Amino acid sequence: LMERKPHIKINRKEVILAKLRKSCSCTPQKLKNFVMDFFPVLRWLPKYQCKEYIWGDVMSGLVIGIILVPQAIAYSLLAGLKPIYSLYTSFFANIIYFLMGTSRHVSVGIFSLISLMVGQVVDRELLLAGGVYAIGIATALTFVAGVYQVLMGIFRLGFVSMYLSESVLDGFATGASLTILTAQVKYLIGIKIPRSQGHGMLVITWINIFRNISQANLCDVITSAICIVVLVTAKELGDRYKHKLKFPLPTELVVIVVATLVSHYGKLNEVYASSVSGAIPTGFIPPKVPEFNLMLRVAVDALPLAIVSFVFTVSLSEMFAKKYAYTIRANQEMFAVGFCNIIPSFFHSFATSAALAKTLVKTSTGCQTQISGVISAMMVLLVLLFLAPLFYSLQKCVLACIIIVSLRGALRKFRDVPARYHVNKVDTLVWVVTMSASALVSTEIGLLVGIVFSMLCIIVRTQRPRTALLGQIQDTSFYEDDLEYENLSTVPKVKIFRFEAPLYYANRNYFLKSLYRLTNLDPNLEAARRKKYEKKEKQHLKKGNHRTANGLGIGETTMQLVPKQIDFQALVVDCSSISFLDTTGVNTLKEILKDYKNLNISVLLACCNPSVIDSLKRGGYFGRDFGCMQEMLFYSIHNAVLFAKDQK
Repeated sequence: LMERKPHIKINRKEVILAKLRKSCSCTPQKLKNFVMDFFPVLRWLPKYQCKEYIWGDVMSGLVIGIILVPQAIAYSLLAGLKPIYSLYTSFFANIIYFLMGTSRHVSVGIFSLISLMVGQVVDRELLLAGGVYAIGIATALTFVAGVYQVLMGIFRLGFVSMYLSESVLDGFATGASLTILTAQVKYLIGIKIPRSQGHGMLVITWINIFRNISQANLCDVITSAICIVVLVTAKELGDRYKHKLKFPLPTELVVIVVATLVSHYGKLNEVYASSVSGAIPTGFIPPKVPEFNLMLRVAVDALPLAIVSFVFTVSLSEMFAKKYAYTIRANQEMFAVGFCNIIPSFFHSFATSAALAKTLVKTSTGCQTQISGVISAMMVLLVLLFLAPLFYSLQKCVLACIIIVSLRGALRKFRDVPARYHVNKVDTLVWVVTMSASALVSTEIGLLVGIVFSMLCIIVRTQRPRTALLGQIQDTSFYEDDLEYENLSTVPKVKIFRFEAPLYYANRNYFLKSLYRLTNLDPNLEAARRKKYEKKEKQHLKKGNHRTANGLGIGETTMQLVPKQIDFQALVVDCSSISFLDTTGVNTLKEILKDYKNLNISVLLACCNPSVIDSLKRGGYFGRDFGCMQEMLFYSIHNAVLFAKDQK
């Protein structure tokens, strides 16, 4: 038996007090480290390698700035706000993340999914509150979401992102993309229908679209068809020849410039009643504190917004940090995204997040640091100060086309369903449920449904895990599932049972049922049968009849007490897949130890990890002094089998 190392008992009270003393102390060095950690730019900017990095940062910053302007104007439709507010959001988010972010590559700013979530709250509150300005609702929502994110950073709640699996995030993004697509159809065909609210928005919107299809604006339909064909063709060509192109084609910008010129000189708004963006003011509006009353109204809506914004930012940051061999700090990312929401909310901006598409463009155009974000912000500032009025005649259907084409990546997830199903059926089911709930109910409910359903799947999988009887691989000391592999040898007089999950209160009954089924023996039923048989025999003997009810003698009766179906004298439980035991699990093992012992069958445990061994010791499985431990616990299945064979 291997000897365990002695564990030094840790005085948790002293540890907590020491940490508190350390955190509450204030020295110049500690203050400096705190400031440097809170503003990571102070660490990396002095070490910036200008000759090596500047060209890539400037190029990627210019390209992202060119893409950002039309996207910001377009996504204002999703948020239900004026285009100027989207430009403010893009400007401030890039500057603040430059100061506080730990990722060198992610592009933080306006994001379609976040814009949709903001727009749904804005529309609902406008209907309920009446005279409130839309931007007032958006800034209050953004401020509260930012506060949540900062609080999560303070209390180190970054682990919350672990509960959003890839299947949940993909399903959520795809379901939300269907909602975004549906919301843009009215702009594509130029009809005026109210934006649907509440659950089932997607279905209600499509019903309203078909009811009003006869009112479609022919000018908008033709413009939309041309723009979609141009954008999709350019995107497909860009994807096909991306290795030959030094930077992506600025298709969105070209489409917006051409469409604006055609709309202006063709007077599409005046002649054909085509809906246009309208006046976009230049400069900055004076800052304003978000309204406290509105914060109370949107406090619940801000929570999923905060979580989604943070999760997308951290997951993208970690993905690109791993790809380019550096590290990020998840809690600092929480602070960075939080302040990207809190500070801009005073300057008429709404919620932000990292965006995959723009981040991929940044990396493909040579981005090295967040200097590229500052360049992009300067491009947006140029539009804010001088160029914004030029977009007055831009048709809304063109902006809707840009949004819809940008959803290609998320909508292509439908093509991956067969491959996903082949890899893992449960993950596919989680994806389908999350996507359906996000599209058919609402985005917030869809996210909640996805999280709860994925957790339920994990619970169900641990409640009904794989169980197996093992056979010996010929001429080796290894054992495997008898149903999965050919040419395995059964071990005479020994049954080897494997349970592939933790043993706890929720799967206790399944453990026992599987054990009894596979060994073809329920010790409780067998013990009850024996007692009943013995009772009948005693009754016959009291009557002076030395022949039993079966017509057998007493000696023959003794043989009958040993059931024929028991073909083993030892049960080996392979505990290699049992990661932990709770009190119910320990009691379950004690129960089978006692029940099988009554039938003269020994129970041997093999491959237990230290945590399981400690739980068994505390639960009294090995007795008070652990004297029988060497005969009950083995570090390999083969050792347990050899011990069982040596038993008489």
